[in-house]
Amino acid sequence: MARMFRVIGPFMLIALVAVAFLKIDPLSRFQDSVPPAEALMIERINIDDDGFRFLVRSEGADAVSIAQVQVDGAFWQFEQSPPGPIARLGTVWIHIPYPWVHGEAHHVALLTGTGTPFEYSIDVAVPTSQGLGGDWLFYGLVGLFVGFVPVVLGMLFLPAIRQAGPETMGFVLALTMGLLGYLFVDTLAEGLDFAEEAAETFSMREMVWIVALLTGAVLFLIGRRLDNGISPAMLAWTIALGIGLHNLGEGLAIGGALAGGAVALGSFLVIGFTLHNITEGIGIVAPLTGERPGMPLLFGLAGLAGLPAVLGLWLGVQAVSPHWGAMAMAVGAGAILQVLIEIALIIRKRYFGEGAARPVGGIVAGGTLGLVLMYATSLIVTA
Repeated sequence: MARMFRVIGPFMLIALVAVAFLKIDPLSRFQDSVPPAEALMIERINIDDDGFRFLVRSEGADAVSIAQVQVDGAFWQFEQSPPGPIARLGTVWIHIPYPWVHGEAHHVALLTGTGTPFEYSIDVAVPTSQGLGGDWLFYGLVGLFVGFVPVVLGMLFLPAIRQAGPETMGFVLALTMGLLGYLFVDTLAEGLDFAEEAAETFSMREMVWIVALLTGAVLFLIGRRLDNGISPAMLAWTIALGIGLHNLGEGLAIGGALAGGAVALGSFLVIGFTLHNITEGIGIVAPLTGERPGMPLLFGLAGLAGLPAVLGLWLGVQAVSPHWGAMAMAVGAGAILQVLIEIALIIRKRYFGEGAARPVGGIVAGGTLGLVLMYATSLIVTA
């Protein structure tokens, strides 16, 4: 009992001090002279024949009351659901029945009870998607062509890679590292882009880095516990997992853009994503060059890597908040980081151990080619 109290005691004391401070509230005497800390951000906008609908979040320290709304410099009526002050980190929908003009810009200002304006510009007014509705099959097909199909096409290179001979394995592993290295940086960048759109209170920029590093560390430790020296099949599964999480975030971005009317996802854009993601399929099968994988294993790897794009697109159309998109990208980046470490350990063990041949030129060439391929195909993807 005494030992337990020595462990729990400091935590209990910290809790008591915190409760006492909140009860005494020594800063209350200064609150009357300090203006409220109000902050609003617009997480989503829907445009339809009835006007504008804004999803508004309060990210300040104090509750916020929206008193008036201006559209294009004129005060306009509005409806708030639910009504009343918006608590810290709370959200409400603001409906403004405004006769907007297709293709033109509109400027909206939300004025709080203290007269503080929070402004938002609609650069090009176009009707937005109202969720999946009856188009779930269409969005699913787009997700398949963006995620699953290109991964399968890339995996078809396995016979060609296998015929190249075992001496090229170092080159192929380095090629995979180059592909995934670019994907790791790209995933982190997209996660930080999501974080910029999230509420400042969530500190998502910092959380992207923290979650990515924690995910990589946890997956690496699990791999060490389950398998002392990761097997080729397990390495392929971990690569597919990392790519799948990346494609989930990519689907979220595409779905959100479609829902907001910001992207006209034409055939050229779908082809661009397909060519870009074919390289991911090559990276998945690279560890299997010395194996004879069956069709169930290959289809499982392709599904794990590609199908999350479908799920992400469906969720993105339903308006997933930016902070969840940032978290998905951070987890994906961490999974890719774990794979990079595993492949680096394999290369070190096979090619830089005592008495081993050191094909430095082939490894450098493979890594460089992987980076160049990912960069070159990314230029085709335009939004």
